[in-house]
Amino acid sequence: MSSMRYPLVDALRGLAMLWMTVFHFCFDLDYFAYWQQNFLSDPFWTGQRSAIVSLFLFSAGLGQAIAWQQQLSWQRFARRWGQIALCALLVSLGSWWMFPASFIYFGVLHGMAVMLLLARCLAPLPVAGLLWLGALALLSPWLAHGLLQAQPAAELFNSKALNWLGWITRKPVTEDYVPVFPWLGVLLWGLGLGKWCLTGHPQKMASAWLGAAPGGALLARLGRHSLPYYMLHQPVLMGLLWGWGWVR
Repeated sequence: MSSMRYPLVDALRGLAMLWMTVFHFCFDLDYFAYWQQNFLSDPFWTGQRSAIVSLFLFSAGLGQAIAWQQQLSWQRFARRWGQIALCALLVSLGSWWMFPASFIYFGVLHGMAVMLLLARCLAPLPVAGLLWLGALALLSPWLAHGLLQAQPAAELFNSKALNWLGWITRKPVTEDYVPVFPWLGVLLWGLGLGKWCLTGHPQKMASAWLGAAPGGALLARLGRHSLPYYMLHQPVLMGLLWGWGWVR
């Protein structure tokens, strides 16, 4: 089946990339001591991070709905998945070099790799099933926290061997942490809503209103190349700020 681009989905992904760039630029200003901020606990920054990751994963869910509708082969899926997994490994290596005590071992790309595999397998489920599973995934960390609190098993789920699941009672020390739960729920809601649109309301998915808005075409283009952009934007930002500090 021929592939078709959906400008709305591409633009939403591009919007997440642009927002992430602004966020990381502010983070880098703090890292180089140009502008002191509390990115760990200030709700202004933690809320933005959650919103950016949510938009990115919701867009990924919409993308999986499109792949399901277009009957994307496992071969093509595996090729794209391999690129994401390789980039996740590079992120771990790069962050270990910069932040050896808090390197990224399960960030957004690591989470994406696992969640995309799960979404690929769950895509044939009916829309209602995907939405209910998404809700359960969103609630599961809070349920697990209540059940594991003060239990010996809590330390097992807090360890690096299992904390990628997200069923923790203590946050790990790492520069980026996007566990499977609750974030799988956001992706599944994107997948479910995407399937609902494509099967009964295709005009909603095909809508190009965001792509046609001022700057929308640029957002859509950015969204079509989100992975290389994601990998390059931070080295470029940090390089520019390092250079600025060197010539001052």
